[in-house]
Amino acid sequence: MQRNATYILGFAAVVCVVCAVVVSTAAVALKDLQDANLSAYREQNVLEAAGFSQPGDRLSGAELEAAIARLEVKVIDLATGDVDPDLDVATFDQRKASTDPANSHRVEANRARIMRVPNNALVYEVRDDSGVLEIVVLPIEGKGLWSMLYGFVALESDLTTIRGLTFYEQKETAGLGGEVDNLRWKALWPGRKAFDDDGVMALQVIKGQAGPVDEAPYEVDGLSGATITSRSVTYMLQFWLGDDGFAPYLERLRGETN
Repeated sequence: MQRNATYILGFAAVVCVVCAVVVSTAAVALKDLQDANLSAYREQNVLEAAGFSQPGDRLSGAELEAAIARLEVKVIDLATGDVDPDLDVATFDQRKASTDPANSHRVEANRARIMRVPNNALVYEVRDDSGVLEIVVLPIEGKGLWSMLYGFVALESDLTTIRGLTFYEQKETAGLGGEVDNLRWKALWPGRKAFDDDGVMALQVIKGQAGPVDEAPYEVDGLSGATITSRSVTYMLQFWLGDDGFAPYLERLRGETN
C-alpha cells in the first residue's frame, strides 16, 4: 500500500513538472506572437477612435495598412508638448517608460489613481495634404474598479469635440464596468465636447442617461450598475487632458491655428 502511494505521488509530481515545462515553453514561444497581436489590436483601436473603422469592424491587411498610413505617429515631451526627436516611435514603449524612474515622474494624488507618468508619450495625428490638423488621437489610462483601463480618445481639429473613445485593455466586471467596450456605449461619444467655452475640461460620464449631443454636449450616459467604472472614465479624461497629461501638447496644437 505504501509502495502504491509513493508511486502515485511520484507519478503526479512528474506529470506536474512536465506540464509546467510545457506551459512555460509555450508562453515563451508565443510571447512574440501575443505582443504582435496586442500591437495590432491597439492599432485597430486607434483607427476606431479616429473614425477610420467602425466599432466591431475587422479590416483586411490592405485596409489596415492604408488606414495606418494616414496616421502620423509622434513621441512628444509631455512637459512641453514638443516632439522629441531623440526617441524612435518604432521602439518607444510608453507603458514601460511609465514604470522606469529614469523615464517617468511621480504626480500628485489624483482621482484617476495614476501614480507615475512617463516623461514622453505617443500621439497620433491626421493631417490633410497641406499639413492642417484634422484629428488627434491620444492614449489614456486610469484605474477602474478592478483593473487599469487602457484606451484612446480622439479629438476633432477644434481639439474639443470628441471623435471617438475606445478601450483596448481592461478587466472590469463583464456586463457592468466591462461595458466600456460595448459598441452602443462607445457610439454615444462622438460629437460630445471635452472643454467648455472657457477651455475648462467639462465632459463627464453621469449617473443615468444623458440627453442627445445637442442638448447635453458635456455628458455621456453612465454604465448601468458600474458607477465606479463610469466615474473612472471621467477622471482619466480629466487627468490626461489636463496639465499632467496632454494639455501642453494641445496648447501647442492650438497655437498652429492662431
